[in-house]
Amino acid sequence: MRLHFDDGRTCSGEGHLLPERGVKASSPPAASGWFISALGTAQICSWGTLFYGFPLIAEAMRADLGWSKPMLYGAATLGMLLAGLAAYPVGAAIDRGHGRLLMSGASILAGILLAAWSQVEGLIGFYIVLAALGCMQAATLYEPAFAVIARRVGPLNARKGITALTLWGGFASTVFIPVIQFLIETQGWRGALLAMGGVNIVVCGGLYLLAIDPSRDAPIRAAEPDEMPPAVGRAAVAAAMRKPSYWGLMLAWVSYAFAFSSLTYHFFPLLLERGLDSADAVLVLTVIGPAQVAGRILIRAFAAEAPVRSVGSVVVVVFPLAVIGFGFAPPDVLVIAGVAAFYGAANGMITIVRGMAVPEMVTRDGYGAVNGSLVAPMNIMTALAPLGAALLWQASGGYGAVLGAIFIGSLTLCAGFWFAAARS
Repeated sequence: MRLHFDDGRTCSGEGHLLPERGVKASSPPAASGWFISALGTAQICSWGTLFYGFPLIAEAMRADLGWSKPMLYGAATLGMLLAGLAAYPVGAAIDRGHGRLLMSGASILAGILLAAWSQVEGLIGFYIVLAALGCMQAATLYEPAFAVIARRVGPLNARKGITALTLWGGFASTVFIPVIQFLIETQGWRGALLAMGGVNIVVCGGLYLLAIDPSRDAPIRAAEPDEMPPAVGRAAVAAAMRKPSYWGLMLAWVSYAFAFSSLTYHFFPLLLERGLDSADAVLVLTVIGPAQVAGRILIRAFAAEAPVRSVGSVVVVVFPLAVIGFGFAPPDVLVIAGVAAFYGAANGMITIVRGMAVPEMVTRDGYGAVNGSLVAPMNIMTALAPLGAALLWQASGGYGAVLGAIFIGSLTLCAGFWFAAARS
């Protein structure tokens, strides 16, 4: 007699655990050190040039061209909206085995677009370039890299690789913000963009091309004679949508995107309004990046095998508590920095939870497509939330109302994730 488990494993009558249905008995494939190191190095460069570099370049453009911040950041918002719309087709393409072509090709195109950005003189050309770069972000940052890892080792074996990758990515701002600022000061913003384009073409494009090898991907799970074949693409998304846990995660991730994006873009002026001076506010901001890495190390050290529903159910509690701290803690730099450290650690941990929530809480089938369908509305909210927070600040005359909205969003994050955990 064999007992069948929801995760696809079976147990013999003698109690021995057997491999997944349709897969030969062997040790699970592992993500090699070279594979993760190459992806991690490329992710540092992708995040550093395509995400963290924008505020520095935008400020230099504002001083040089006289464009307003709304003009500049409107282009970034357009790019993020298109990144959200591109998330599903990118994930579905990786599920079909096109990760190497997609990520290396998108990096090369991103490099060409950065070079084109360096030559813009008018607002229309700038918006066209940033819109196209948004689509390239959807094919080069964490979510496609997570999908590539899941395809290499199988979704249920991907946690170690995803955790390691986020440790690499956590250093992107530390490495590239000072480098890009140095390039702006010595070569101008146009020269800095040309250098950033070269990094994408040579480093990112080359590493993705060499590291991602579809021939080494884990075998696709096969079905038993009495079982439907594993779903892919739209069929996988449709099957996932029939599960309550899918909708709980969607509510959680959209709420997280609202809270995170609003706080990220308004954190500096919020701290100034709380009474910190500019130097202390910058000090608080610098705590968050290292705290994210520390949070990911904690998961790797103490919760490497813990169910993601359990890890996430604890981590989400930190967000509303952090919002309370930012709003009501004494305006002392050490106190606020301590709150920021807990907030940053939770952000680092939630990235890993997001990467593993689909295979552990919803479905093992069609990881890229299903995760992409969840990321799409999340990215759209990420693009729109800062503008909504700015309008709320303008209407209310202060950041109290904005923090109230962020607090509600963080509570909704908790409710959505707890619902998904209970129904998975």
